Amino acid sequence: MREILLDRRRALLAALVAIAVLVVAGKVLLRPAQPALPRPVRVAGPATQTRAATIYVDVVGAVRRPGLYRLKDGSRVADAVRRAGGPTPKAQLELVNLAARISDGEQVVVPRRGAGLAAGAGGASSPSGPVHLNSATLEQLDALPGIGPVTAQKILDYRDDHGAFGSVDELDAVSGIGPARLAQLRELVAP
Repeated sequence: MREILLDRRRALLAALVAIAVLVVAGKVLLRPAQPALPRPVRVAGPATQTRAATIYVDVVGAVRRPGLYRLKDGSRVADAVRRAGGPTPKAQLELVNLAARISDGEQVVVPRRGAGLAAGAGGASSPSGPVHLNSATLEQLDALPGIGPVTAQKILDYRDDHGAFGSVDELDAVSGIGPARLAQLRELVAP
């Protein structure tokens, strides 16, 4: 009888070993294949994206806190004026295109009431400084010599389509402004 028990134990042990081998073999054989796509690669972190989406704008003139401000790319002149504390009571906002997009390095000038009117009292008006192409209104551009309302609108359209002017020389790309007109405007305008 002892032999029968020993044979049963051996058979049971052999069965357990066979089951263990089958389980291990099944796990190895039925393991999912390696994915066909490579592991995802991490690209630029949030710091790089933040830098690319930030612009610096100089806000001067009739605002409560003139200075250099950091804004999101795609901001408007109204955002820059608001960031500078808003306009002062003497600001002449109707001369500022608050809806214009601003670009990195641009200066936003908010004129004071009466600042441009003193020269106009004697007849011919001479601007107190250069007209800034990136913030000028239709009326300011129209007041330039040789620029009428149609060409002024073309300058605004060019600015809206291509972004801020980097230099005065870019005016040559505006339809209606040739080399002679550009030479005439060179001292009267700034980017």
